[in-house]
This record gives sequence, structure tokens and C-alpha cells, in this order.
Amino acid sequence: MTGVRKGLAKVEISLRWDPSPAGTPPHDLDLVAGVFGAGDPYGQSVYLVHFGSRAPDGTITLDRDSRNGQGFGWDEVMTLELDRLAPELVRVVVGVVIQDPGPAGTPGRTVFSAVAGTGLRIREGHTDLATGDFAGLAGATAATVAEFLRDGEGGWTLDARTHGFDADPQEYTRLMGAARG
Repeated sequence: MTGVRKGLAKVEISLRWDPSPAGTPPHDLDLVAGVFGAGDPYGQSVYLVHFGSRAPDGTITLDRDSRNGQGFGWDEVMTLELDRLAPELVRVVVGVVIQDPGPAGTPGRTVFSAVAGTGLRIREGHTDLATGDFAGLAGATAATVAEFLRDGEGGWTLDARTHGFDADPQEYTRLMGAARG
């Protein structure tokens, strides 16, 4: 996925994957968004939005959450109302993490290559801004999939380049806001 698009207002990010094979632990992929302020746009997030949470002002919500990839269509859907974000919020980074409890509660190491049928779609209204999968991030356990930046005039742009991480979910949420190379 690549591309830059300007003037975004309300964006939907959708994630899908196939259920794990019978008799194996379920794959649980989660969308997560980090929101960054003008004072530290590449450091500590002001807040995170993920399963079980939403933005304090209601501008970013997780509308659908799957723990196993079962069902038809898109398993996870997140809506970002960029045009309603406070002016001091200048960057939103959206990522995907693989939740894997591992055997007996120890951290697992499920990577994207072990999850079949992955797909990602970023759209505004009925227009697809970016689509893709995680084939290029085979050895990663988490990935940044979208970066929204507020420009000097208050509009939002999208950079939909993916970047993989080998990190557990907690570590990933600390790393996801770093400047991309």
C-alpha cells in the first residue's frame, strides 16, 4: 500500500483474516490507533484507541472487533473522524498487532506469515484510498499501516506505507509513533 491523499475528513480502516486451522489457537489481530500532539508528534502518544476503548472525544472508534477472524467480510473496522480532532492533535498512526497468549499464558510469537487471508482497506466514503495485505511483512508480529498528518492549513494527509515490527503489543504501542525512515 502506498500513496498520499490530502483533505481527508472521515476515514474507515478495515482488517480481515481467515480463522486459524481447526485444533489450533485462534489468531487475534487488533487495530490500534495512536494519537500524537503538536508538542511531541513522534514521541509519546496522547492516547491510544484499541479494542475496549475509544477516543475520549469520540472521534476514533473501533466499530467491529473479532477475536478469531470468523465471519464474513471485514473482521475489525475502525472509524477516524479526522476533521473533528482537536487542533493540537497533529498525527494519528494506525497499526495492527497480533495478540497471541502463547502456551500457558507465555508471550507467543505468531507472525503475519502464519495468518492466512489477511487484508486491509482504508477508505473514505465509498472511495478506497489504499488496499493490501501483510505478505510483505511475513516475519513481523505488528505493523504500522497508516499515518495521518495534519498539514499547516489544518487538512489531513495519508501515508499508507506499511512498516513491520517484531514486538509484543505493549512494546509496539510505545514504538509505533517513532519517525519512519
